[in-house]
Amino acid sequence: MTLSRIAAALSLLFFATPALADTWIDNVEGISINRDGSVDRFAGLVVDEDGRITEVLDYGDRPTREIDYRVDGQGRVMVPGFIDAHAHLMGLGLGTLVLDLSETRSLQQALDAIAAYAAANPERPWIIGRGWNQELWGLGRFPTAAELDAVVSDRPVWLERVDGHAGWANSLALRAGNVTSDTADPAGGRIERGANGVPAGVLIDSAMPLIAGQVPPPLAEDRDVALYNAQSLLLRHGITGMADMGTTVEDWMTIRRAGDAGWLQIRVMAYADSVDSMLLIGGPGPTQWLYDDRLRLNGVKLYLDGALGSRGALLKEDYEDDHGNRGLPLLSGTQLRNLMSRAALDNFQVAVHAIGDEANDVALSAIEELSVDYTGDRRWRIEHAQIVDPADIARFGQGGIVASMQPVHQTSDMFMAEARLGDDRLGGAYAWRTILENGGTLAFGTDAPVEPVDPLAGLAVAVSRTNAAGEPDGGWRSDEAITREQALAAYTANAAYAGFAEGRFGRLVPGERADFVFLSADPLMAAPNVIRDIEVLETWIAGRRVYASSIAQPLVEGPQQSE
Repeated sequence: MTLSRIAAALSLLFFATPALADTWIDNVEGISINRDGSVDRFAGLVVDEDGRITEVLDYGDRPTREIDYRVDGQGRVMVPGFIDAHAHLMGLGLGTLVLDLSETRSLQQALDAIAAYAAANPERPWIIGRGWNQELWGLGRFPTAAELDAVVSDRPVWLERVDGHAGWANSLALRAGNVTSDTADPAGGRIERGANGVPAGVLIDSAMPLIAGQVPPPLAEDRDVALYNAQSLLLRHGITGMADMGTTVEDWMTIRRAGDAGWLQIRVMAYADSVDSMLLIGGPGPTQWLYDDRLRLNGVKLYLDGALGSRGALLKEDYEDDHGNRGLPLLSGTQLRNLMSRAALDNFQVAVHAIGDEANDVALSAIEELSVDYTGDRRWRIEHAQIVDPADIARFGQGGIVASMQPVHQTSDMFMAEARLGDDRLGGAYAWRTILENGGTLAFGTDAPVEPVDPLAGLAVAVSRTNAAGEPDGGWRSDEAITREQALAAYTANAAYAGFAEGRFGRLVPGERADFVFLSADPLMAAPNVIRDIEVLETWIAGRRVYASSIAQPLVEGPQQSE
């Protein structure tokens, strides 16, 4: 065995075991950021045996007590671990086990990929996948069942759109779901149809379960592998904590298995997929923090509308490119209030998915009404808040509402948003700066797997309003860009606050967990195009290294190794 392999093996051994003594992490270019965006720079941390910070050291300072271990940070930039305020943990992981169409740029490219996948997996009774986006294909319409039939006709095919708000089926999948010309559109859903009302192959929002409910569910073993894969992706990108939006009972038990077996590293603030799941998991209220602050059920996520890409986002006026359509209300205002009230009754936190301006208005009105009866620190959340009537933006600050937003959605959707709404209705689109100026709280996420799990790309968008190609020149509605400090706070301290985790993690201060990343450059001093290229060198959780770009072997055991 070479010296380098011995060193790697010793590193794995050291960081796979719990810390049993104080550790001084020295010689760093440290950055801690507060909720208001103010920055504290430091040169070292002292971490106790429980993984909590006990001292933050300035340049030239030494620990105030004897330290057992010292780690040389080699002058690298240290920032708090990123916290993804809105992502889908098991969706990210399960996506690694099925066909991924997110990189396809034409219908034909997608069909070729589907045909190749089916040929390579002849034993699978269904072909399952995700990630397609007809907007990227320049198709001008949804794909059809007939187009799928041309490449896979021997078994059902079910492929979710990139945003999870539409599914594409072949004829056998439509037949499995008994979706025919006589099938009525369910409330909050739509079956795309061709001549004479024949289902064309795409089902939107609440219509999707007609087919999704027929797909064989993943086995427990598949779920364990999916969780491990998701955790690995998150750690690789410097994400140490996340809000899991839409946690099912099966998801919760998968995470619990990982925690019981000792390989859960990521910190998960869970929001159940329904009130029923919330009550089954939490019972009389939010759960305790489990596994040393690695898991808690906070509350519930409710869907009020769909997405812009599938024209399901609920608007105050017709879609500019589809007159007569104002989107799909997945809940009425009364239904929303009833569900929110049931959650708030037992102090569960409520997160409402609202994308269109009408949906945001309905969500804001419900929060204002319920805040009269349910007082105290509720931290009502609106997820996405993509298109808000400018007249409604001040209501975020007035209600102490968390705007949980995903910067990369702006660059992914900006040109589509112009087509969907027209330029004169975009005054409150992805309005980060205005929400902050009106007293709202910004918490940033990636919405993975809808978008890549890359917070540095989100930081770059937040400060520039441009995509990876630098488009559009000067930024899209650039007056809504925010500072680097505000963006980093939204991905750290404010994302923790949004999930009632402040004081536990999110900042590098005494008393909080030592969750941090080493970066190849300082994101607060870099141009947007440079921020995108910053490398995550190492990820540490509770004072232990769990990812290193320089080490090929995983630093965290998986479900098979821990049995």
